[in-house]
Amino acid sequence: MRTSLNVPDEVLAEFDATWQAEGLDSRSRAVREAMAEYVESHAQLESADGNVVAVLAYDYEHDAVIHDLHHVQHDFEEVITATNHVHRGEWCLETAFCNGPAEQVRELVYRLRDFDAVARVKVMVLQSD
Repeated sequence: MRTSLNVPDEVLAEFDATWQAEGLDSRSRAVREAMAEYVESHAQLESADGNVVAVLAYDYEHDAVIHDLHHVQHDFEEVITATNHVHRGEWCLETAFCNGPAEQVRELVYRLRDFDAVARVKVMVLQSD
């Protein structure tokens, strides 16, 4: 299947440099591998049932979203057991340590990803029922 993507020039340049440095034979192969990794990274949380222990790491533009993020954290205080916040200029890195129903942790991840000012949300499931 053929598809097209809109990608910022600087991201495409970094992507091309990465797959070429790894010795892959084409951008298409690199995109296929990246897509497979994306699917794999989401599969564990998506398929989890019962309680999970997970760490969420996300970065965001502080002034654009901090108040909204605080509201989300309060909405999910039943599953967020601790957070850690680090300032990096106008951007921040935060970790949320979670323990609770997989459905609630998934919903928290989705809510965090809804914000344009949140660049990435990485999930590491440490334990699931």
